[in-house]
Amino acid sequence: MTMSAGWYLRRLSRMGPREVGGRAADAVRRRRWRSARPLCPAVTGARFTAVLPAGAVAAVAPDAAKRLVAEADRLLAGHVEYFGVLRDDLADPDWWYDPKTGRRAPWGYAFDVPYRDEEAVGDIKQIWELSRHQYLTVLAAAYAVTGDERYAERVDGHLRSWWASNAPLRGVHWTSGIELGIRLLSWVWIRRLLDGWPGAAALFEGNPVALDQIWHHQRWLAAFPSRGSSANNHAVAEAAGQFAAACAFGWFPASARWRADALRSLERHLRSNTFGSGLNRELATEYHGLVLELGLAALAEADAARVPVPATVRLVLLRMTDALAAVVDGRLRPPRQGDADDGHGLVVDGAGTDRWASLLATGGAVFGPLDWWPAVTGTDVRTPLLTALVRPYGKEGAAPAVSRPARRPAHFADAGLTVLRGPAGIWCRCDGGPHGFLSIAAHAHADALSVEVRHDGVDVLADPGTFCYHGQPVWRRYFRSTLGHNTLELDGTDQSVSGGPFLWTRHARSRVLAVETPQEGVSRWCAEHDGYGRTVHRRRVELADASRELRVVDEVRGEVRGEGRAVRLAFHLGPAVAVDLAGSRAVLTWSRDGEERSALLDLPGRLSWRAHRGESDPPLGWYSPGFGRREPATTLVGTGFTDGTERFTTVLAFDDQ
Repeated sequence: MTMSAGWYLRRLSRMGPREVGGRAADAVRRRRWRSARPLCPAVTGARFTAVLPAGAVAAVAPDAAKRLVAEADRLLAGHVEYFGVLRDDLADPDWWYDPKTGRRAPWGYAFDVPYRDEEAVGDIKQIWELSRHQYLTVLAAAYAVTGDERYAERVDGHLRSWWASNAPLRGVHWTSGIELGIRLLSWVWIRRLLDGWPGAAALFEGNPVALDQIWHHQRWLAAFPSRGSSANNHAVAEAAGQFAAACAFGWFPASARWRADALRSLERHLRSNTFGSGLNRELATEYHGLVLELGLAALAEADAARVPVPATVRLVLLRMTDALAAVVDGRLRPPRQGDADDGHGLVVDGAGTDRWASLLATGGAVFGPLDWWPAVTGTDVRTPLLTALVRPYGKEGAAPAVSRPARRPAHFADAGLTVLRGPAGIWCRCDGGPHGFLSIAAHAHADALSVEVRHDGVDVLADPGTFCYHGQPVWRRYFRSTLGHNTLELDGTDQSVSGGPFLWTRHARSRVLAVETPQEGVSRWCAEHDGYGRTVHRRRVELADASRELRVVDEVRGEVRGEGRAVRLAFHLGPAVAVDLAGSRAVLTWSRDGEERSALLDLPGRLSWRAHRGESDPPLGWYSPGFGRREPATTLVGTGFTDGTERFTTVLAFDDQ
């Protein structure tokens, strides 16, 4: 996907003067760096001291270690899956090859590589993912757990191969700061986990090539930070990776300055990326997880290096952890809101490890779980390793204790997110928050007033997900469209106006009008948005404990001319849900743990209802379980017109099982 002149003008219109000036300075610096690449300063006597405390590896639970080793063995055999694409070339990978399209990224000065153009480069996510080196942290963790040198030797060979193939400032792996930041964090943990291996020092601090790479990565990050309207999760990843490397690999003349600058940046961006309630401002749940992982990893490096951090860093991470504990359903699944690209900050676990349970386990170990937190029963590798480095919250000068919620929060006013809960695991997320973060709202979807409903962890009314970023614009538009969510569309247009795959030029403004979330009885939520100009969409949602019934009432208020405005009301069913639609009544059935479940969905009779499943021209009726993957799922769409006087009432009644 190449960017047109129009896109650049739209993107420029979302920047302030300071950001424009910073980007202009970046452009000058890139031209200068093309012909003036400095040499890494000489390093003598470097030692790696940021090791794990004694007993940390022994604290890994046997079943978590078993999953880790099984994953490491698959990697050792050359097999891996990224974003739905299986590849078996991992024994000796081509670092620039995209197995999805079969294309290979071109060589050249990094800032000349058109990484957004899939025709020229391939799918950039496929190429970048391997070079985050998180599969190497898995292999290194397997060595730490087993002592089997095969894992360490594979890590050694692949790092040397990557360093030889990706000279500083050459090629596609030097184009994006988030990639450099996450890669640095991976290298820190690889060195830490290989500490008992005799070849570790020769691979890192005794290797001039490694030192050159580490230095150039940090120099790059210091020179080209994400700015202004792009200072989202990327800025956190850049600062966390820079800080981790400057702590653990503090061997260079600039290390102290890099460490101090990165810590200031990390503190600033953790605050700016997070609501006071603890939810991530991008309102994209997977990025909440990514930022929390990165923040905890950076905190571990600070404590390991005895570097004092501002109290706000721990406070933001504490609030993020409590917020995550508050919004998950009974199976520890958080909302599926906004973009999701399967991005992780630190990976040392095998397949089958629950990411969200792992984060809650780590947060509980660092900050202490509250009485209302959901129980975490699974095990992981990351928690005992990471928390072995972190000082417990409120002790040893880490930070003073602060007030935390006495009961489970249901409404996050600053984020506009409300969770209604009913009996037998009924969970409903209501969206009345901002369109997204910063002027471009890069990872937002046009989903104002959408609902997401689960029963015992099963998606009943589902958020369809993300599927893709680059290269497939039709699918990108669909998965973040208004029609692609459980909300109401007017006149075939989205509530917010897109200017590109990560750019919104007009944002719908939502406001929550009323919230009632009693511990028993009827929970209520009401909100509206102005995404359709002078016509306002208002929605009320009620969840009754006694009847196990969810009622959704949609109104279109304001200016309606002529014969009325065209309405499409969509309800996306989860992939496990089968449907029998007759007129405006749908019987929904699914199974959970071998038990059959059902619900009755009464739809507004004024609209004409049709079921869509797996349609591609145009796309409709899809669910994306993860980035790069999609599967057919049924979407019920009601079409008609409104003159501004009707109420469209939908009732979802669960059975009594």
